[in-house]
Amino acid sequence: MARGNQRELARAKNLKKQQESSKNQKQGDKNKRMETDAERMRAKQRAADEKKQAELMAKIQKK
Repeated sequence: MARGNQRELARAKNLKKQQESSKNQKQGDKNKRMETDAERMRAKQRAADEKKQAELMAKIQKK
């Protein structure tokens, strides 16, 4: 009967894990969330492109 206790502990741990994961899920309108996420990624990509361009210009000016 010792395994019964082990099962109960595992169930309790799994329940807690599921509750924590449901808290972390994004809420709200899916389309709006997708658009805001896409805009963040576009901004991040623009910043990376500008950084690459600046590094390239610095490299060219050194020569």
